[in-house]
Parts: sequence; structure tokens; C-alpha cells
Amino acid sequence: MDDSRDMFSDTPPWDDKEEEEAAATQAELEEAGQASMFGDPAPKSAPSPASALSPAETAPAAEPIASKATKSQPAAPAAPAAAASAASVSAQPYRVLARKYRPQTFAELIGQEAMVQTLANAIKRDRLAHAFLMTGVRGVGKTSTARLIAKALNCIGPDGQGGPTIDPCGRCEPCEAIAEGRHIDVIEMDAASHTGVDDVREIIEAVRYAAVSARYKIYIIDEVHMLSRNAFNALLKTLEEPPAHVKFLFATTEVDKLPVTVLSRCQRFDLRRIPSPMLAEHFAKVCGLEGVEAEGEALAMVAAAAEGSVRDGLSILDQAIAHADLDGEGRVLAEKVRDMLGLSDKSAQRSLITAILDGKGGDLLDLVARQFSLGVEPIAIMRGLMTLVNRVAVAQVAGGAHDAHSAEEREAIEGWARALKAGQVHRIWQLLLKGHEEVKSAPDPLVAVQMALLRIMHASDMPDPGALVKKLEELAARAPAVAPSAEGKDGAPSVLAANPGPSPEMVARRWEELVEDVEHVGELSSANTMRMQVRVAELGPSLLRYSQPPGFSEDITGLLRACLAKATGERWEVYRVEGQGAPTLVEIAEAKKAAESDAVSQHPLVLAAKAAFPQAEIIEDDRPLAVGGGGRNWRR
Repeated sequence: MDDSRDMFSDTPPWDDKEEEEAAATQAELEEAGQASMFGDPAPKSAPSPASALSPAETAPAAEPIASKATKSQPAAPAAPAAAASAASVSAQPYRVLARKYRPQTFAELIGQEAMVQTLANAIKRDRLAHAFLMTGVRGVGKTSTARLIAKALNCIGPDGQGGPTIDPCGRCEPCEAIAEGRHIDVIEMDAASHTGVDDVREIIEAVRYAAVSARYKIYIIDEVHMLSRNAFNALLKTLEEPPAHVKFLFATTEVDKLPVTVLSRCQRFDLRRIPSPMLAEHFAKVCGLEGVEAEGEALAMVAAAAEGSVRDGLSILDQAIAHADLDGEGRVLAEKVRDMLGLSDKSAQRSLITAILDGKGGDLLDLVARQFSLGVEPIAIMRGLMTLVNRVAVAQVAGGAHDAHSAEEREAIEGWARALKAGQVHRIWQLLLKGHEEVKSAPDPLVAVQMALLRIMHASDMPDPGALVKKLEELAARAPAVAPSAEGKDGAPSVLAANPGPSPEMVARRWEELVEDVEHVGELSSANTMRMQVRVAELGPSLLRYSQPPGFSEDITGLLRACLAKATGERWEVYRVEGQGAPTLVEIAEAKKAAESDAVSQHPLVLAAKAAFPQAEIIEDDRPLAVGGGGRNWRR
């Protein structure tokens, strides 16, 4: 019975050690299968005498004997096995940073705090929606958020007793399976390749069955806007009233293409662009984990080029690290990143702005030629200058260049913010914007950028239209007047009288413009005071002499000096004098209104109406036209 044991043998089949030893190994079975399909492998060449004597070749022959001699003792791990394991680890393909550092917990998801807080409160209060819609630009974490929600809903904790949580453990079987993309109850579908009704019909048929091993059956549909109209209509009923064990997670970059009927059935989360400082900080952490040194300015360039997308930024950072390694330095330098992205050097941008403001055309053309020879595209030169001018304008409002990456850059921007007027900065911006369009469409971009920058150089020191009008008015006020007291034989005046000064109408108009400027800078109370209490006795360039109407005794000299300086940016000399000056603006308005009323009362139609109806009165309707008033029209 030893050769053919039957079912009545005393020894159970699973305790048969001899048969287990005699059974073929998995490697032998695979080798036999390969031989049956493809034939026997080619015989190995005979080893040379030198190799036959080497210990590495003789060790496998002695191994079976050693294993039989020490069968009862555990065998020590062989060195070749360890070497093979190390080789298999090193042979694994490289994973790009965008996949390697994909967030695995909500704490690693940057820039979406509002959404995380909403989900955490919903989980704590057991108010989970049946459908979620994540929308936003590419690379902000839509699909990653969907997977994190799937983890949070199906996590059971390390002990297997946990419930839905905003902090999934990442160690239980559902968390690991979802992270590896192999969970049977978490189904991911790409709507770009499954757009028809048949694909949605499979979902509708499958949602009727309960989850196999998880708490919820979750459908993640990426780029959901690619579904056809009929597919959306087929999904509506299931999306509105799904079974309790089903959750839908949608992700899209074009939410406007989704039907309103779908939007109304989902809880929508708009994922925001990640700010550049937050991206730069995140990239610095990634570089630390990768053991790569990177300059702060280089990371800021990468973050700016990412345009709020984490995936785009990590892809650029991956390229920058490879670019640095090829150079041999091993550091991510700002200069190398600038060359890789084709950006204009910031120091060169500052030199270009300096040449434009100083009117040095030769230096300007040399700088442009140097940048072009270094591989910087003309359109990139214009874009860099526009960014710099924008930062100068922001520094004027914010009171400093707080986003500068170096002391030299901060000093230059703040210096231009103090030296240039707001009108000049905005005019340079408009000229750069026009030049950008010209360079984009020009047949020769280099010539176009040269002409555009030369035009900006010649126009940079020109006054703005408002200042030009003021200068013309001042020149007209100072111009000598011609006295017609003496005439020549041809009747032309021959004697020039002394300048009598500006007319009262011109002074009143100039004073009204100053009051409007004060009002535009936010000094509404000061503007009202100027209208009611200031009788202009003399008004010149940065000079004001005034008196006050009866009933006003408070000295407002300091108030006038401060608000005029704020409105015009110049230092004013303001003096209070005794005597009768020109009427205040309020007095002028009241006199004008009284004159209009007198003109109305003396109109022939009004006189005829009063003659026919002696008791008639003129009623002024001062309500605005928008509410049914007649403005200054009159009626019986």
C-alpha cells in the first residue's frame, strides 16, 4: 500500500511529508510549461576550466547535499537572493513627482480648506450627500479628492471597528485597496472614453446590488462633462434617488457643459487655484523629501509657471531637477529654471525699465539684443516687463513690494513706486499691452519689440492728459493781455497792458476741479467744507488765499493744506485773509438756481398763466427723473 495509498490509509494526505518533498516546485512547473510550448531551452555551453574551478559555479552543486544534511534546521538567506532582491528594487520604473506625492489624506491636500471643513462637518453630523461634484482647473486635486472621499466613507480603522471619518487611517484593507486602485466597490470610470448610454446603463444595473465588502459602493466618474446628452438623461433618475449604499463622485474641468438637471442633484465643490506662495512652499517640501537643493527664486518661478495647478508645478519641478542633474551641479538654480522656461531675466527686466525711464535708447536696444541672443523670446520680454510694471503699481497701493524675492528687487520696485506717478505707471502698462499684441502678430517679433519699447521710452516722461490741461490753463492765465487803448494806422493794438490775472470764471472753474479731486481721493467731508466755507481770494500754482463767509469762524487752513496736498501730490501754501473773495461754490449754485427761477417766473407763458389764475404757484419738482420727478422742470 506504500506505492498507491487509498482513502483508508492511516496517514492523512495533508500530513504526507514525503509526497510534499517529492512534489515539483513552482519554478519547475513553469519551466516545464515553457518547454512544452516553445521547446526545450538551448543547452548551456560547457564551462571553461577556470570557471569550473570557481566557487561561484561549484556552490550550487553542493547545495542539495547541504540542504539534506541540515534538513531539520532553518536555512540561512543566501547572498545571491539578496542581490536579486536589490536588483528588482532598483529595476522598478521611476514614478514622476506628480504621482509619487499625490495626497493620500485630507491633511496633504493643500489649498482646499473650505471643502475639507465642509466634508468633516457632514461626516460628523451624518449628513452625507449621495452625489458630489468637484470642479476646477486641471491639477488642483479633483480626482484625488474623490478618492479621499471614497477612503473617508469606507475606512474601518486599524481595528476594523471604525466608521466614516475625515481622517482615514490608510492602513485598513479598504484604504489600501482604494489607494492601489483595486477595490471592487470603488469603480472609477473615464467619461471621455465611456460616453454612451450603454456605459451608463451598466451603472444603473449595477447600483441595485449591495457593496461586496465595503460600506458604500462608490462610482468615481472623471471628466463627467464628456458624457452624451442621452447618457445624462439616462442617469438622472438614478442620480436623484440612488440606493442608500451608493455614492456618486463626479469630477470635471468644464462645469458649464453639465446640464442644470445634473447640477441640481449634486453637492458642488469648486476647488480653487493654489496661490503661488503656497505652491512654492509645497515644492520646497517635495525637494526636501527628494534630497534636492533648490533656490527660493527658482521655486517661485516654477510656482508662477504652474498657474495654480499642483500637477503642472510638480511636472515642471521634475523637469527642473532633471535639468539641474544634467548640468552636474545637482541644485535647482533660478538661472537654469529661467533658461528652461524661456523667461526673461529679472535683472535684465529691471535694466530695461531703467533704460526706458532714463531715455537711453542705445542701452535699450543692446539689452533687447542680448536677451534675444540668450534664447529669450520677444513675447517673453514683453510679458516680463508687464509683470514688473504691474508689481510697481501694486507697490504704490500696498505701500511696498512685499512679494519681492531679493533685497535688490524690493529696493528697485519701491524706488519706482515712489518716483513715478500713478498715471505714468498706468500709461506704461497700456503701451506695453498694446506692444504685446503687436509682437504676437508681427512677422518679425524682434523688430516689433524694439519699436514698441522705443515708443514707450519716448512717451514715458509725457504728462498725463489731466496734468497737461492744468498746465495749459496756467499758461493761459499768465499770458499778457493786449490793451486796445492805442491803435496803429491799420487799427491793430500797439500797447500791451500788464497781466490783470485770470478771470473770475476761470478761477471758479479751477477751484471746482480741485474740490472734485479732493472728493475723488475719499475726502468727502473736506470737499463739502471747501464748497461751503471757502471764498477764493487768490488761486495760483500751489497757492491759495481765501476768506470765509459770515457765520464761519473756525480756521480750516490746515485742513485745506492737507486735502489739497493729498489730491494733487504737491505741497500747498494756504493763507486765510480778511476781505471779500469770490463767492463760495454753494453761493454760486444758489445764485444760479435763483436766476433760473427768476427766468422761469418771467417767461411769457408763466406771466399769462398768473394773469389767468392769480392764485397759481410755481412748484419746483427736485426729485430725480428715475423716480418720476421732473428735475428742474416746472408745472402748474
